[in-house]
Amino acid sequence: MDALRWLRHWFHAPASRAFPPEAMQEIRAAIATGERKHDGEICFAVEAKLPVRYLLSGRRVRARAEGVFADLKVWDTERRTGVLIYVLLGDYTIEIIPDRGVVARVPEGSWERISGFMSEQFRGEHWKEGVLVGIEATHNLLELYLPPGPGRREVSPKPVVAL
Repeated sequence: MDALRWLRHWFHAPASRAFPPEAMQEIRAAIATGERKHDGEICFAVEAKLPVRYLLSGRRVRARAEGVFADLKVWDTERRTGVLIYVLLGDYTIEIIPDRGVVARVPEGSWERISGFMSEQFRGEHWKEGVLVGIEATHNLLELYLPPGPGRREVSPKPVVAL
């Protein structure tokens, strides 16, 4: 295992330093506002560092993001249109996990572009701005490929979580 990576995770500041409560509230509002325009449901989760068992076993960040997707029940939407935007600060990694209803409609490569937009902001440590750019781009994408369906009921946004 990479010693530098271990140290980055062991001593990383809490996620609340990059995402204080005011930023999290702004992110939650951006999710709620945009969800009125499409049939998707977005969830944002951030972790400062990976759990030790992931570091010791060498598991990929994608596996952790998929676990968070399941733990937060992002899949539990009427039309399987949940999308998790997961940020791991310790590795400066962004993973976007769409549910199968989204995968079936949104072209491949779309999520990598959104991660790229976010990464540009993160390089300058503009954390909130990076997430807001990612959320806006996700809303635009979902609006294009998942317009609101008939009988869609208004739902509150999935939780914004600092794990």
